[in-house]
Parts: sequence; structure tokens; C-alpha cells
Amino acid sequence: MTVIDLESYEDALATYDPVMGLEVHVELGTRTKMFCGCSTELKQDANSQTCPVCLGLPGALPVVNEIGVESAIKIGLALNCEIAEWCRFARKNYFYPDMPKNFQTSQYDEPIAFNGYLDVQLEDGEIFRVQIERAHMEEDTGKSTHVGGATGRIHGASHSLLDYNRAGIPLIEIVTKPIEGAGARAPEVAKAYVAELRELIRALGVSEARMEMGQMRCDVNLSLRPHGREAFGTRSETKNVNSLRSVERAARFEVQRHAAVLNSGGTIVQETRHFHEEDGSTTAGRIKDNAEDYRYFPEPDLVPVAPAREWVEELRKGLPELPRLRRKRLKEEWGVGEHDMQSILNAGAVDLIVATTDAGAPSDQARKWWMGELARNANETGRSLDELPVTPAQVARVAELVSGGDLNDKLARQVLEGVLAGEGDPDTVVEKRGLKVVSDEGALGTAVDEAIAGNAAIADKIRGGKVAAAGALVGAVMKATRGQADAARVRELILEKLGVEG
Repeated sequence: MTVIDLESYEDALATYDPVMGLEVHVELGTRTKMFCGCSTELKQDANSQTCPVCLGLPGALPVVNEIGVESAIKIGLALNCEIAEWCRFARKNYFYPDMPKNFQTSQYDEPIAFNGYLDVQLEDGEIFRVQIERAHMEEDTGKSTHVGGATGRIHGASHSLLDYNRAGIPLIEIVTKPIEGAGARAPEVAKAYVAELRELIRALGVSEARMEMGQMRCDVNLSLRPHGREAFGTRSETKNVNSLRSVERAARFEVQRHAAVLNSGGTIVQETRHFHEEDGSTTAGRIKDNAEDYRYFPEPDLVPVAPAREWVEELRKGLPELPRLRRKRLKEEWGVGEHDMQSILNAGAVDLIVATTDAGAPSDQARKWWMGELARNANETGRSLDELPVTPAQVARVAELVSGGDLNDKLARQVLEGVLAGEGDPDTVVEKRGLKVVSDEGALGTAVDEAIAGNAAIADKIRGGKVAAAGALVGAVMKATRGQADAARVRELILEKLGVEG
């Protein structure tokens, strides 16, 4: 890989203002493709989900997926967009190795949704409004696998394999207007925007929006302009960035790269670029075409889409509570601060905590287990919280066992460990491992007597008024009972037997 000299980020911002444009592709969760009846199910045999329409065979005619249109309208409404009374599809002509028709059915100058905005919250609580240019419908391409090269890209490969199962899967492309005025926070704004958009898409139920699976991916357009100048600089487009952290890193890297090129007297080339996860760098792809180079023209095989206003208003009324408003409500209900709420959001724990409270757990207990023991396990095993083999109902049951005195925190952690290990639900783990709190007063009394007898010096200190020393005896009892005693009750018994008031 060619080593690129970079300007420091601070020096770049001292001279230039970043201007961004973000293009986010969302793969819709429909059962069939956008223009045919082929299944969209994942992980099937290559080229097993194709037909004459998505293979572009002569004489095959497409039909628009109604659920795809409905999903596009929902997204547009949630993004505060105007919904077109009439729009149509267009053919985007370009050599796609993995698109058998050799053109993409998309929308060009007549999108279904346009002129909207999305307010995003930065980590310090500042709200930044991102203006939306358009949200339009299109289809995905197939998948190319390049074999024989060192990088997995076409350069250096001996041959390529094509899988058309993905060709024709419905996509919504959401395009921002130029994002100006973010200054040094431009990369943070990019990350926050994509994060908020992902939460919104999930809330609408139109896609799982899993970036690591390619269900949502972002193209980061960036240019720099000297302070005081109105005209935009030449942009680069970093393609298919597939994580929130990478969106931020790609924007930051391009700021530094652009500044270095411009400060050395060079010229920015309008091109696509590839992002490299291992070091956060980008490398050149191809020279970027302008719209006229795609030779757009109206798709002759599809009738225009004209959503009835009554239908649009019905969909508007059915929109769920949007993520930022929901977070604000939950923050007040849970009584947490902005920093804690941001941590919960960053961990992807909001929905899990809500589901756990819905299953009967107090919100503070739900937060405690998801953001504590379970977050630690997720971090250690390299998984997200929602990938852990434990359900909100199971976490709620653990919280119930603790509140009922059947478990203490130490035992509860062992129960969760057993659930995560596949040993069964919480009650099964408790029974198999024998983890219930020892609540028999006789057994506890015996353990306390033995601890006092074995630690006479400490017992004398307690009798002499040093009540804090009781912790050592509590520890002895907990050790003797393998952590299965109620520590608070043990302390009470110790003080009672020693004739000391707590």
C-alpha cells in the first residue's frame, strides 16, 4: 500500500472548512426482490435466487414491490421529507460486472422523497441538523468474489466469481445536502448521523440495518474549502463504509489527506476511494463519473409511482415514536443523565433494557445487568449485546431472584454465566449449580458462631465498639457458605450474637 503523507488534523482545520455529503444505502427487509418474486433470504447457494427478471433476460418485465414503496415512504416521512405525488424509475447505465442487465434500475431526478432533515445529537448533547436532499428507491447489484489476489480486490486476482442472489434486492438510498458548518466536529457529525439514521430505520421496522452484514453502508463524500471561500472544493467519495467508527475515521483521514495534497500545491482528483479497516486509511478506486456520464433515462418497463395522499397520511399516522424522542422520554423515566444515556446508546442496550423492564424488571436493575456483567462478557467475547445467548426475559428473572432474596449479586453473576454457557434458563442454572442463597436461620447461625469462635480477636474488637470490623467476620461466613449467604442478614446475626447495636 502506498504511504500517504498527511497534514495534522488541527493544521488542516486551521486553513480549511470540511464539507461533507453522506450517501447511505439501506437494504430493505422485504421477503422478495424489488422488481421480481425471487426470495431475499440470506446465505443461500450462489445464484439459486434468480429469475429472468433479475438476470435481465430478454423479454422479462419487472413489477414494483409494493412493500418496498411503502418502506420508502415511511423512511421519507420519518426524515421529515416531502413525499412525491408522482415519481418514476430510471435506468442508470454503467458497466456493472455484477449487474447482469448492465444497468441499475434507480431513481434520478424524480425521487419518491425529498427535502427533509434529521436532527442528530452529539456526545456533549449538542443537536446538529443534517439536511436531506432525497431518499430514492433502487435495486442492489450482485456480489463479486475476486480469487487469487492478495487483497481480495480485482487487481491481481486470477479470476472472479459472480453471485446474483443479491441482484435486485430493494435498496433505499438516502442522500444528504452538503453538510457545512461542522468544522472540527465533521467526522463526529458523520458518525452521529449514520448512528441516528440506523436507529430510525430499525424503529420503522423496514430493515435490521446491520452494517457488518452490508444491510446498511455509507459513502462518505468530502471536500475542503479555504476559510472565507464560498465555492466547494473537489470531492472524494469513500465507498461502502460499514461501521460507525469507520465512517468517522474515513472522514477524518480524508480531511488530513486533502489538506496535505492542497498544501503541497497538488490537485484533488474527483474519484472513489476504498477504506481500509486495519489502519483507517483510504486508497484510490476509480475516477468518479458525473450524473450525465450514467446516461439516465426513464425506465420504459415500469409505470410511474403515484402514492395516494390518503395512503401517505395513513402511513404517517402509523409511524412509531422516533428514536431521539424515545431516548428523551426514557432518560426522564429512568432518571439517568446525558452521559449515562449516551453510554447505553453506544452499547446498543436501549431496546434490551426496555424489553427487560417490559418483562418485569425495575429499570435500574435492567440497566445494571446489561451495562455491567453482560456488557463485560460481550466485550470479552467480541460480540454485541444483542448477540449474547441471553434474553431480556431471562435477565428479568435473574433480577427477580435477587429482589426476592433467592440470589445475591455474586450468585446472580454465576447464574448469568451459566445461561451464557448454554446451561439453561436461570432457574435451571440455579438448581443445577446449587446457587440459592442460604436463608435457613439455623444454618446461618451455626456459620456465624463458627466465624466468631475462629476469629476471637476480631470479635473482641467488635464488642469494644469497632463495628466496622464486622466485615471480616461477614467475609468468613460468606467464604464458609460459598458466597450463598445473605451478607446483610449475616452482619445482623454477628452483631446480635456479640451484643452490639449496628
